[in-house]
Amino acid sequence: MASLKKLASETAIYGMSTIVGRLLNYLLVPLHTRIFNPSEYGAVTELYSYVAFFTVVLTYGMETAFFRFCQKQDPNKVFSTSFNSVLISSAVFFALVAGFASPIAHFLDYPNHAEYITLFAGILALDALASIPFAMLRQLKRPIKFAIIKNINIGITITLNLYFLMLCPYLQIHYPDNFLLQTYNPTIGIGYVFYANLAGSLICVPLLWREISGAKNGFDSKLWKELFLYAFPILVVGLAGMINETFSRVMFKFLMPNNEHVMNDLGIFGANIRFAVLMNLFIQAFRYAAEPFFFSQSKNADRDKTYARVMHYFSIACMLIFLLVTLFIHQFKGFIGPKFHEGLGIVPILLLGNMFLGIYYNLSIWYKLSDQTKYGAYISLFGAVLTITLNIFLIPSFGYHGAAWVTFITYFSITAVSYWFGQKKYPIPYNLKKFATYLAFTLGVFFLHKFLISIVSNQWTLVGIQTLLFALFSSAVFMIEKKNRFNI
Repeated sequence: MASLKKLASETAIYGMSTIVGRLLNYLLVPLHTRIFNPSEYGAVTELYSYVAFFTVVLTYGMETAFFRFCQKQDPNKVFSTSFNSVLISSAVFFALVAGFASPIAHFLDYPNHAEYITLFAGILALDALASIPFAMLRQLKRPIKFAIIKNINIGITITLNLYFLMLCPYLQIHYPDNFLLQTYNPTIGIGYVFYANLAGSLICVPLLWREISGAKNGFDSKLWKELFLYAFPILVVGLAGMINETFSRVMFKFLMPNNEHVMNDLGIFGANIRFAVLMNLFIQAFRYAAEPFFFSQSKNADRDKTYARVMHYFSIACMLIFLLVTLFIHQFKGFIGPKFHEGLGIVPILLLGNMFLGIYYNLSIWYKLSDQTKYGAYISLFGAVLTITLNIFLIPSFGYHGAAWVTFITYFSITAVSYWFGQKKYPIPYNLKKFATYLAFTLGVFFLHKFLISIVSNQWTLVGIQTLLFALFSSAVFMIEKKNRFNI
């Protein structure tokens, strides 16, 4: 339990930084969904989907390889080799994309905005460059510095969004001679969202300079080959994972080419995805702390029991988040503009899908610890093929509702496959029966809530019902766990 408490404390620190920072960042969603119409927000949704995909390409599994090889070799040597590798590849990527920005913009149907492509190439290169220094901070157990730098990044992004999208338009109307307007061009529009992101990414380089300067050990080609051979299947896993996560948004307008409202629907889809924020923030915070934790526990005699406990408590936390968002969805819906509310029905589906994705991340430890990362690649490729196939069939008929169901089906499927393989190759005593019981309990509360809101019209009564249901679920889980003395 001492090791679990340490994991929980580090998750809390990463979580607070991630939650505070990302919540501040997500506060831009109400701003964007009120300033921009759904079709304009659709462009933001699409372009950031490409960012998620290429972030995986440009880090190509080096973070995970870095953690693994730090257990085997000199961490400074591993850092220097992995950082210089990412530095070179990021520089080449930026030069190529910036050089061909115009034809890429035409291909993506943004012929008048080649600058978007250059901006995103810069964001991607800078974020990839910072990934290994951030991994070093995690390896050194320095979550506070990690948190501070991440939040400075987000703070600059938010400040510039507010400056260009709120302050400058206000000044233009009421104080047109204000000197601040010398930096403002209203025709840039959503481009300011991207400029703000670039500035936030750029600031990380000097803030991480102390870690970056540790790359003075140069580049060990022999070590790099070992790193890359370990990391390549992780890259495949990451690419397949990004296909699972972003394919529906990237290909949405291509799968519905005759729909004149396609970018409008894409904007609604992208805005409602944001309601999975609490689940995603928890999963991300957990992953920051869990990956080095799992590797550090690999030599302990009771490691398998520890992994099972971690999975158990993680699942309970995800179910609590699912109920918190879905029970109070009508209170949360003001988070996005009224024009986007028609997509609220996909939120529970997306939340469940992301819960299973988090469980999959837990399960994936079996092939990382046993150096069988090829199985991770196989499972992820299976998920990618499933995602592509289902989206091709479902999006043309059901639009973003079909895309939401694909998310759930894919993440549930890869979780089931990973569990099956893991129990054969590296068995861990997960309590599947208890998980299924809690999941059934969670879904029972959710459907009971749906029934009650269909027959109750008074808003205050509904809030009382929602609060009571959430409190009963939380209390029941706590009492069950306390009675079992936290035995898994």
